[in-house]
Amino acid sequence: MDIRNFYVKVDPARAADLAMEAISVSLSGRLVDRYERDCGERKMVVLTMEKYFMRTNSRATLTLVADDFEGKTKVRFIGSGGGEGAFLRFDWGAGASFAETGERALAAYRIIGDQGGKG
Repeated sequence: MDIRNFYVKVDPARAADLAMEAISVSLSGRLVDRYERDCGERKMVVLTMEKYFMRTNSRATLTLVADDFEGKTKVRFIGSGGGEGAFLRFDWGAGASFAETGERALAAYRIIGDQGGKG
């Protein structure tokens, strides 16, 4: 599992769209679900995406949570899955690779120096 947090200069819906565009370039990348919630003037978008990774012979998931509850858009990517067996959680880097794809899609919009922390 790999988790990445950072802030971007676009609204949550645009951040989700940019991430989805990057994932859908791959033949095996697809959107599983998109959930949006408006809370007054604030918005939250949750995407669940999946992609097949040959190196693990399985599918990995990437979850994006983007919200502007703090007045700027915080993005959280969680790459997971792609492991082998019921008890081994070693994914051969599939989760990290998937999270990196999402992070690269938003690199031009990232607010430098503001990592977003773990929360």
